[in-house]
Amino acid sequence: MIESKCRLKNGYTFNRIINGCWQLSAEHCLQGKLDYDDAIRAFHMLVEQGFTTFDCADIYTGAEELIGRFVMELKGSGHYNEEDIQVHTKFVPDKDVLPVINMEYTERIVDRSLKRMHRECLDLVQFHWWDFEVPGMMETAFDLVKLQKKGKIRNIGMCNMDTQALKQMVDAGIPVVSNQAQYSVFDRRPERTLLDYSEAHGIYTFAYGTLAGGFLAERYMGKAYEAPETRSQVKYMQIIEDSLGWDGMQKLLPLLKEIADGHGVSIASVATQYILNQKSVGAVMVGTRNSRHVKSNLQTLEFELTAEEMNRVRRFVDAYPTPEGECYELERTSPRYKGIILTDRNQEGE
Repeated sequence: MIESKCRLKNGYTFNRIINGCWQLSAEHCLQGKLDYDDAIRAFHMLVEQGFTTFDCADIYTGAEELIGRFVMELKGSGHYNEEDIQVHTKFVPDKDVLPVINMEYTERIVDRSLKRMHRECLDLVQFHWWDFEVPGMMETAFDLVKLQKKGKIRNIGMCNMDTQALKQMVDAGIPVVSNQAQYSVFDRRPERTLLDYSEAHGIYTFAYGTLAGGFLAERYMGKAYEAPETRSQVKYMQIIEDSLGWDGMQKLLPLLKEIADGHGVSIASVATQYILNQKSVGAVMVGTRNSRHVKSNLQTLEFELTAEEMNRVRRFVDAYPTPEGECYELERTSPRYKGIILTDRNQEGE
């Protein structure tokens, strides 16, 4: 079996499968309603099975509060210590604030996350994004370092930073321990330069979008594309269009299914472990909207892909293009992609 946890040089330990909470944000679901009580049940089940690391963001409307509710339930049990779970969040400054952002704003957002989640310290704060055309990114990164020295932040990571931006952080002395990047079997943009740079500098890559919003699953085998159920599916369908195409997706799924059947696991488990096995990847984000998803998380660490199985998947995807540019470049610059990721939720969430 593959390793289930990673440990930083400072002793901080986190799960290699991290419970992602974007799917629990109020604006994420486009069809139906989320069952937050069942999500809390899933959280308890995951922690009982050893999956104790959670990932959210200050702009995932309601997600930090949901984790706070979970923390209060754990405290109510009488057996809770803060280190029992690891809480990672993201600092996502509103786009219109970027030109005037200052330490007061940054600290206020971090303090709000602490209050929402009933934590004394945030285990990891990930600097989520910046418009590279606007000055001030490095000054803001150093404000996060100041908050780390104050004891409000344990570790500092990045999110959606391409290789050049990550290098800028490292060269300036920002103590970056991780960088979260969209990375899946068919969205291989991090393989261009980001993974090599991260590995060389001891920075863990945290992969999100590994299951493409749920498209990498048995239920989509042999199906025509249907209306998206979530905001993430809108985004990942664009990635599919710019890589495999839906026809290629319908060839990939049976391949993953054949490999999965050989191990008695799901397509999702194979797709997740494939990414976990790549250089510099410390963890993957796996969304858990309900208790039904817990079993798949458990399966991912209970088998091991062979070298030949890894190569079969690699040979297949190598026959197709991957989206253009560096990590998150299309999301920053392409009219087709811009607007899917919301960057204007912090003022609304005051």
